[in-house]
Amino acid sequence: MPKANSWLSKKKKMWSDNKVTHLYLLLVCFMFALHANSVSVERSTYIIHTDISSMPKTFTSLQQWHSSIIDSLRPTNTPFSDGHHSSPALAYSYENAAHGFSAILSQQELETLKKFPGFVSAYSDKNVTLDTTHTPEFLSLNVVSGLWPASNYGEDVIVGIIDTGVWPESDSYKDYGMKAIPARWKGTCESGQEFDSSLCNLKLIGARYFNKGIVAANPGVNISMNSARDTQGHGTHTSSTVAGNYVSDVSFFGYAKGTARGLAPRARLAMYKVIFDEGRYASDVLAGMDQAIADGVNVISISMGFDGVPLYEDPIAVASFAAMEKGVVVSSSAGNAGPPLGTLHNGIPWVLTVAAGTIDRSFAGTITLGNGQTIVGWTMFPASAFVENVPLVYNKIYSACNSSKLLSEAPTDAIIVCEETGFLEDQLNLISASNFRGAIFVSKDTELFELGGVSCPGVVISPEDAPAVLNYAKIGNRSFASIKFQQTVLGTKPAPAVAFYTSRGPSPSYPGILKPDVMAPGSLVLAAWFPHDYTAQIGSNVLLSSDYTMISGTSMACPHASGVAALLKGAHPEWSAAAIRSAMMTTANPLDNTLNPIRDNGLNFTIASPLAMGAGQVDPNRALDPGLIYDATPQDYVNLLCAMNFTKNQILAITRSNSYSCSSPSADLNYPSFIALYNNETASYVQTFNRTVTNVAEGAATYKATVTAPKGSTVVVSPEKLVFEKKYEKQSYTLTIKYTKDDEENVSFGALVWIEESGKFTVRSPIAVSPFLTSV
Repeated sequence: MPKANSWLSKKKKMWSDNKVTHLYLLLVCFMFALHANSVSVERSTYIIHTDISSMPKTFTSLQQWHSSIIDSLRPTNTPFSDGHHSSPALAYSYENAAHGFSAILSQQELETLKKFPGFVSAYSDKNVTLDTTHTPEFLSLNVVSGLWPASNYGEDVIVGIIDTGVWPESDSYKDYGMKAIPARWKGTCESGQEFDSSLCNLKLIGARYFNKGIVAANPGVNISMNSARDTQGHGTHTSSTVAGNYVSDVSFFGYAKGTARGLAPRARLAMYKVIFDEGRYASDVLAGMDQAIADGVNVISISMGFDGVPLYEDPIAVASFAAMEKGVVVSSSAGNAGPPLGTLHNGIPWVLTVAAGTIDRSFAGTITLGNGQTIVGWTMFPASAFVENVPLVYNKIYSACNSSKLLSEAPTDAIIVCEETGFLEDQLNLISASNFRGAIFVSKDTELFELGGVSCPGVVISPEDAPAVLNYAKIGNRSFASIKFQQTVLGTKPAPAVAFYTSRGPSPSYPGILKPDVMAPGSLVLAAWFPHDYTAQIGSNVLLSSDYTMISGTSMACPHASGVAALLKGAHPEWSAAAIRSAMMTTANPLDNTLNPIRDNGLNFTIASPLAMGAGQVDPNRALDPGLIYDATPQDYVNLLCAMNFTKNQILAITRSNSYSCSSPSADLNYPSFIALYNNETASYVQTFNRTVTNVAEGAATYKATVTAPKGSTVVVSPEKLVFEKKYEKQSYTLTIKYTKDDEENVSFGALVWIEESGKFTVRSPIAVSPFLTSV
């Protein structure tokens, strides 16, 4: 992606360009001589990763560099290709998904290539079964070790989904491999319109629906689907992401082929439908959550939220307090309002709030120009279109592709090149309404890569790749091109990045707790859908349906975290909801797959702050054994409410009981993160946080503190060493931060990391300094 290229361009070069070019030319001569008399040998396809900083300035693109490398391996007395791999050949040049290329090489040619400047690694291409969401692999879940086998894949954990209902016929809800329903389950499968109780089974163990709020607000309303059946798809998608069973041979119109399954594939699912086509009311949401708690769920996953309401008027906050009391983990979405600070909802101190990130997976289309050059671009055109040796048309008169009148004058039996205008969506719509054989869009807009949706046989390429296409297209009637669709590329770097659409903290409902808590995959997640709606489009009129679809949002991130919480509940049934959230936060990864800080797609690919991603990308296997946890009791949360100047009745609305005391109000909750807020009243501040951690590892342990202070701040931790003599022992410390306000109202951030002396455990807590936002 263009942003990735911008970041990589800042890397320090390994050698000067002159030295690299000189060495490159020497090696080219050497390889020509080496292969001058070679004979036909067996060749295989290899994937080669290269260091972009080693590319000599004589080359204007990676594709050109990669082509020259392969050309240098080709014997001078051998034809370019005889159809039987008689010479090395370039397959793909990767610029967006990875930096490198794939090529057909002999073993000897591969060994020669390894001596080339910029060579990083190589491995054989092979047939692979891709998993559809791909996120279990991205999150390092595996069948050999870690959280999956430790939790028996979430077996007997019950997840309640508060959503739009379920499509029970989906293969994701088949119950093969499932054992008897846990005896503690008190729920039921409620019959209704087009939904018989027999549709539930050992996987989908419950289904209920709640729409009295809709009826009350709209007397005489006709509920079009008066049952737990899904008519919007959202609930089917989220629930199958949490705990869908294994389904083989799934794809989205040829993209992301593989086996679909949820994060906790052996967990049970119970659907509570509270969203209908006719409306979505807080009263119904509260009723659904109330019933889920009564039915005995272990985890509640709710991918929705309420904006602009105080905690005591938020049905999710109210119901989740009761859930927390019973040890139920409530996992919620942060919202999709984008980068402005304070747009986040579900900033509830006793729930898990989840931001959305990207996945290390790209969907590609390969352009092959008539001169042999290949360029890999981005597409999700939902068909295996036949676009081969089609005339390539580039004309300044209509290359903006923003006028249907001008486009009508262009030859449609061609691939049209559309230049960068900043309005990619408009261009796509106009080309989709036309009859062009194909299209190549030059664009810096990467938001499409997170949202999908290409209804014409087109490919998006970066401005860096554009010159190769434009220069070739200018030769006129002799220029031709082919486009191949339905390609999936794994290992995209850098990933994850914060999704551009994910909402940011501080939380308007209570800014004194750093929210969101963690980030999970949310962009273009493939999961089950209902078949009576279109999921893709070709042109203006052809609508396509599918049993599985790819959509984006924090709604998709939340069920990933819910699935991890279910696995942790299965592995550690004795842990409280706060302990599970703590384990997920303190082990989250702030680095991407290039081992650099996670970037923010919504803020020009700058380093992401905790107000965008929380502690980082959730890391399930590390969360299984976090070393230390920050626990909290219901009374601790009440102490926080008492410090918020709520009235007795407002607190009671949340706690539902007068048995709690307000004798010790405290805004200093024992939370695994820290946020300091500044306003315009004072220039400098000092704030001290008190924390208590519990040793959950076996035996004695000693931890030392390391601190990265936010810019413009100093941070002191006391004591700097924590010594535990046994499991479940508690130790306390204070963190004091001295900071000044930022006149530009920027957010600065750092982290406190407790490192166990043997290096086995690192317990990390983000620190943020942020402008104060008025709470609701």
